Amino acid sequence: MFNVLEELAPWLLLGAVIAGVMHALLPRDFIRRQFTGVLGVWKAVLLGVPLPLCSCGVIPAAVGLKRDGASDGATVGFLISTPQTGVDSILVSGSFFGLPFAIFKLATAAVLGVIGGLVTTWAGGAGADAGTPSVDGAGSEPHPKRTARDGVRHAFEVLRTIWRWLVFGVVVSAALTTILPPDALAGVGKLGTVGAAVAALVISMPLYVCATASVPIAAALVHAGMPAGAALVFLIAGPATNVATVGAVYRTLGARILGIYLATVAVGSTAAALLFESVLSRANHAMAHAHAHSAWWSAASAWLLVVLFLWFAAEDVRAWISSRRVKRAPVALRVGVEGMSCAKCVGRVTRELEGTDGVEAAAVDLASKSALVSGTADRDAVFEAIRRAGYTPHVVE
Repeated sequence: MFNVLEELAPWLLLGAVIAGVMHALLPRDFIRRQFTGVLGVWKAVLLGVPLPLCSCGVIPAAVGLKRDGASDGATVGFLISTPQTGVDSILVSGSFFGLPFAIFKLATAAVLGVIGGLVTTWAGGAGADAGTPSVDGAGSEPHPKRTARDGVRHAFEVLRTIWRWLVFGVVVSAALTTILPPDALAGVGKLGTVGAAVAALVISMPLYVCATASVPIAAALVHAGMPAGAALVFLIAGPATNVATVGAVYRTLGARILGIYLATVAVGSTAAALLFESVLSRANHAMAHAHAHSAWWSAASAWLLVVLFLWFAAEDVRAWISSRRVKRAPVALRVGVEGMSCAKCVGRVTRELEGTDGVEAAAVDLASKSALVSGTADRDAVFEAIRRAGYTPHVVE
């Protein structure tokens, strides 16, 4: 198991650092200003591909884009391309599968995002909804410029958001490598590239798969006999689709656009598998075994990741205990929190509230965009803590 962690850790940490730098340098409202019209599809994909948003974060982010006025086409392009890639995912894919595979996966995510977005636009997807209110307080007082500290905090939050899926991926990969004999999935190859790709689609499309954490699982499956093209389908369709994403797309964009979304992912990933197997499979096989596995920095990175995982686990346990306490409290203050879009936001608000004098416990809910706080702290202190976290508090009616 530790060998798999050594393979993944250096690139994952480097990806988190790059994500933090991007977060610090990009203007706060850059994403929400750009995604309208046909050109908005291209912008959404070009920006979404390097963003480290996994399946757990892309849904609220995409819905937020739509609510802030992005077109349906830009929203679909963002939904398809973003969760497949991310800087961390690409680096980890290169580590496990080789540079040709990683580059091909990156290009496939971008192409499928553009195709899905453009087809949605040409099929009559709605344009920008200028009447939809902003969810992050845009239009009120300007936000201060981000600092290097914000970038560091964001890098840690990226890892915090996906750490459970990373642990799951490492454990499953190690289990598959140990349990399955080398030729266990050789029979899948006899189905041909299309048959193996369809099998991968059936397995991956309903699952809630993290783009980074799924890489070691796919590598273990390839080692056990699955064709690399089928693994590519698993790494495309898994992060881009799952039951939660399907429900979100249906509720936000409707059944017709959901059909375009699913068809783009299914047909596009299968076509990509065929192209990869016919053009790049041999070159990638040679490249994938060219990197070292036991460098000192790999072991150091792995141990650092273990320490971070233990830290995140301890914080999650503490948050769970706090949530139980606040729900049992006889008197609790409920306030609205605008601007939250993912688990990272929830964690940031929770930590600021719990660090406020007079707050005994806090439970932050992303779905209702609200926080339940118990203790002696008054509303002004709670509002100030939420503002320190970077979000907009308001009174819940």
